[in-house]
Amino acid sequence: METLIYDKLDKKAVKCNICHHFCTIKEGKRGICRVRENKNGRLMTLVYPKVIANSIDPIEKKPLFHIKPGSYSYSIATVGCNFQCSFCQNSNIAQMPRDYKGNIQGSDILPETIVKEALKTGCESISYTYTEPTIFCELAIETARLAREEGLLNIFVTNGYMSTQLLEMAAPYLDAANVDLKAFDDTFYQTYCKARLEPVKENIKNMKALGIFVEITTLLIPGLNDDPDDIVAMAEFIANEVDRETPWHISRFHPCYKMTDRPSTPVSDLERVYETGKSAGLKYVYIGNVPGKSWENTFCHSCGGLLIERYAYNIKNHMKEKSKCPVCDTIVYGVY
Repeated sequence: METLIYDKLDKKAVKCNICHHFCTIKEGKRGICRVRENKNGRLMTLVYPKVIANSIDPIEKKPLFHIKPGSYSYSIATVGCNFQCSFCQNSNIAQMPRDYKGNIQGSDILPETIVKEALKTGCESISYTYTEPTIFCELAIETARLAREEGLLNIFVTNGYMSTQLLEMAAPYLDAANVDLKAFDDTFYQTYCKARLEPVKENIKNMKALGIFVEITTLLIPGLNDDPDDIVAMAEFIANEVDRETPWHISRFHPCYKMTDRPSTPVSDLERVYETGKSAGLKYVYIGNVPGKSWENTFCHSCGGLLIERYAYNIKNHMKEKSKCPVCDTIVYGVY
């Protein structure tokens, strides 16, 4: 299938406009994501409609805590990613084309079938997740359009590196996104992700402006993205340039992929960042990958009352009215 947005250049070269890499690709070559190839001067996606993963997940797994808590989301992905994170959590599929000589696997599943399966299994949303929805945007947007017609919500779990043009193209069908804000240091992005920070920041703000519900996740890696000054700057960016009601998930790192030289994040570091977020004025801050604590519960930002109790993926909703605190009637941010 031909790529949604690209420019034709001289000598059958093309410029991809899907993400902020804006790859210039010569004939017979692929872009950074390794799933778009210039075939005789036409830029083709190699992953439509090759689904490598499809699953029924609790929406909290995305993580999204303020969109239909306790519901299920039909989740899909193709192989490939436009980032090269050395700490990739799903490297077996996200980095497959890069690590295995361009190998692309997956089963052909058309958008109509994805939507039918989501409805059949009682899901209330479809999540484009596990790898990076930007690089399978043709499949994601077509599926999202059909899903919207059937009353399903659409969710991107994303690194936030899509081009402005693609974001505006997806926005009419996109209800929510969880964006990985991996660090607040451009050198970190360049070194460990082979990308840049600024486009991610701009896209988070653009998503809010386009009416897309946003939650943010930061995987805290010891000694790499946990500098106290950077963490304060990140929290203040979310609070002041995005929205104080934007939920921030601080997730515990565990060694994986090409980053096995680091220990798991100390819980005390996660607690420090949690307090930084609260001090910046953020109303909803969560700690992830540390089960058995109250850090994943949702509390009223006004009176402190317990609204949603979470243990792993077991959810207990204490709100008697869908979007109101039962104690003080404060409106709770989200869709319930």
